[in-house]
Amino acid sequence: MRRARAVVVALVALAGCAGAPDEPFPTTLDATFSLYTHCGIHELTYDGGWYVRQGGRLDDGSGNPPVGWDNPTQAGTLTVTGDEAVFTDAAGHEEHFVLRPGADEPLELCS
Repeated sequence: MRRARAVVVALVALAGCAGAPDEPFPTTLDATFSLYTHCGIHELTYDGGWYVRQGGRLDDGSGNPPVGWDNPTQAGTLTVTGDEAVFTDAAGHEEHFVLRPGADEPLELCS
């Protein structure tokens, strides 16, 4: 019994040594987040911030969304952690976006 109590005390002590995570826990938005895709996959806005796609614009070469993407929007999930936003959907797309600090409008207007 004394040995079991010592093991429990040691485990509790080790658990207390684990610090808080360096990054905040992800915030997952409603699964019906609509990503605007009409002029390709390029940027998005969330909670007052503007995010741009890592790797530049993703399109069909003519300024439209690539094959396999809905137009003008694609329904999915947005997960925001720190300065990164990740859009995923049921079709298997996963696109990464980074925050543009201080931005208050899109890089380009799409009509």
